[in-house]
Amino acid sequence: MISWLLNIVYLTLVTAAFPFLMWSAITKGKYREGFSEKFLGKVPSRPVGSSQHLWLHAVSVGEVNLLAPLIQAIRGEHPAATFHITTTTKAGYDLAKTKYADHTVSYAPLDFSWAVASAYQRIRPDAVLLAELELWPNVIRFAQRYDAHIAIVNGRLSAKSHHGYRRIRWLVGPLLRKLDLILAQDETYAARFRDLGAHANTVQVTGSIKFDGITPNRNNPQSLAFGDLAGIQTDDLVWLAGSTQTGEEPIVLAAYHQARQRIPNLKLLLVPRHPHRFDEVALYLEAQGETFARRSQLTKSLTANHPILLIDSVGELSAWWGLADIAFVGGSLGNRGGQNMIEPAAYGAAVAVGPNTWNFKDVVERLRAAEALTVIHDAESLAHFVIQAASDSSWRYIQGQRAKDVVLEQQGATARTVDALRPLLEQPTIVKFRSAA
Repeated sequence: MISWLLNIVYLTLVTAAFPFLMWSAITKGKYREGFSEKFLGKVPSRPVGSSQHLWLHAVSVGEVNLLAPLIQAIRGEHPAATFHITTTTKAGYDLAKTKYADHTVSYAPLDFSWAVASAYQRIRPDAVLLAELELWPNVIRFAQRYDAHIAIVNGRLSAKSHHGYRRIRWLVGPLLRKLDLILAQDETYAARFRDLGAHANTVQVTGSIKFDGITPNRNNPQSLAFGDLAGIQTDDLVWLAGSTQTGEEPIVLAAYHQARQRIPNLKLLLVPRHPHRFDEVALYLEAQGETFARRSQLTKSLTANHPILLIDSVGELSAWWGLADIAFVGGSLGNRGGQNMIEPAAYGAAVAVGPNTWNFKDVVERLRAAEALTVIHDAESLAHFVIQAASDSSWRYIQGQRAKDVVLEQQGATARTVDALRPLLEQPTIVKFRSAA
């Protein structure tokens, strides 16, 4: 009965959103792919002969990236384990297909009962690991039906989400109690999960996996190759503005022109957050009369020698951060709540963000406590930051080293996560880890 009530709610929401979905599909190419996987659960089946099969769900690019160290660590203890990775967005799917080519990748089923049931029947997972926070009722409820353990890894619950879920605590609480484990990034998130009704003995603090899987080595092969591709010279100062959102590129560009009057060897690498905006940003740069190159048009024989390079690629940002002397992390000047600033910090760049970073509140607090992060508010303050970082090499180095130290001190969450998951991965799935709800 609960499943069909949920189906009615979902169908109502889909019907109401249909005009928007169609508009997005036509204008941005979103939601076109994976219809049978999303709506019917027709995902690839469990590999023949697999003795242990894990379903890992990651919403989009950020969550897809954080799975890498977790998969590596699990395979270190369970070499025969196979993985089915699902994601929700096209950008996440495209990255997962590239990053995890030796594993099964598909779009996740929407939470309709028939789609979720079909996915479970095909995947037949021994365990389901949900990255960060994915409280889809049928996905969670059906795990027990299909004899699968289920856990949240790298769990995060923002103050805003916590406040919203408290309004429906009567629904969320029983759902959380069906989870075998909730592995939270910090005690604040853990307390919020417990407050919503999760069993205290299933909630553990393991830290953020996002701090792991990052090699703070600027001389890694991919970053060096990108440096050659971008035509970066030894005396260039590289400013990378990454994961920018609508409305941020004009601010970045205005700050860049102010800074370049003082720093003529300043090079700007501009990386929009969403692939559907690559052409939009390119058209904007053209309209502004900028001299720039596009990453997609560069080859080993055709490198860039322009002051601005538009990185119109998916899944490469981590390595491009390795070139940055100065970093601005986007999604923080609008209402997006910020994007991941851990990677530029790990590489020792001088890092700036806007004031709106609630999605990474804990990371920002750690960096600010170490005086390793600058918060800017507009083009003028951003230009001031870039000029200071570019003209004062000692200040830039100290800022970067402090940021790098913060990241290194936080690493180890992956090992703690695998330790916590060990009872789920080693016990038969018919032996339930959680308490009775």
